[in-house]
Amino acid sequence: MKWISFEKDGKESFGLVVGEAVIDAGARTRFGTLKEAIASDESLDSIGRSLGQSGDFLLEDVVFLPTITRPDKILCVGLNYKEHQEETGRGGEDNPTIFVRFASAQIGHEAKMIRPTESTNLDFEGEIAVIIGKGGRRIKKSDWLEHVAGFSCYNDGSVRDYQRHTSQFTPGKNFTGTGGFGPWMVTPDEIDDFDEMEITTRLNGEVMQNAKAKLLVFGFGDLVQYISSFTELVAGDVIVTGTPGGVGSARNPPVWMDEGDIIEIQVDPIGTLTNHVTVG
Repeated sequence: MKWISFEKDGKESFGLVVGEAVIDAGARTRFGTLKEAIASDESLDSIGRSLGQSGDFLLEDVVFLPTITRPDKILCVGLNYKEHQEETGRGGEDNPTIFVRFASAQIGHEAKMIRPTESTNLDFEGEIAVIIGKGGRRIKKSDWLEHVAGFSCYNDGSVRDYQRHTSQFTPGKNFTGTGGFGPWMVTPDEIDDFDEMEITTRLNGEVMQNAKAKLLVFGFGDLVQYISSFTELVAGDVIVTGTPGGVGSARNPPVWMDEGDIIEIQVDPIGTLTNHVTVG
């Protein structure tokens, strides 16, 4: 199943994607958001089956919101592909590099990604997002999938000069309007092989990044186990699992996103997240 968060006529809701339409689950169930549905004692499968197959709105007529609009935690993983470690000259530690992103910095599919006036160094980072379903603490690596509600596409848009002001990533990872998240969440039953999930990042149609999930240094199970060792994961939490090599800052000359650019993060078999860059 594909689930989206959206806005229609100024009202926030969530729904089930059927073809080119969406069923308004917010209007048909007791849940107001996708996060609430994930956190409930009802399975997404049963909620989805109760909705039928008749769409309420065309996808082209709704505003896509970040897949999880207000997650309790967004935990991002740095330097999690060998090629990205090599191009940055960093990484190689025994444990994942974890940093946080604020929910207020996120944007949905087709929204404007903002290159801030404070910097011209806005970079792309195509990633796979894991959305937590069943919460937990000290989760075993072998049990990771039991705790996952689904997967989405993520663009961890990074303002590189602010990221490098100190050894801490936080400023460069949290400018308003830089965290693309969407277009929807795909449930695990729709994915045949998690290792074969493939990221492709395109800037104005040109491929900049490409890699499969099997190349992750720390895989999905490793990340769920490690993160849950220090914090309790709850329904709707988002783990942004890392970007492959090919980022703009590592190119010669560097490639930055700017006014009028179109950035696409495709994750097969999930879909494509598209954002249009503006300065603001």
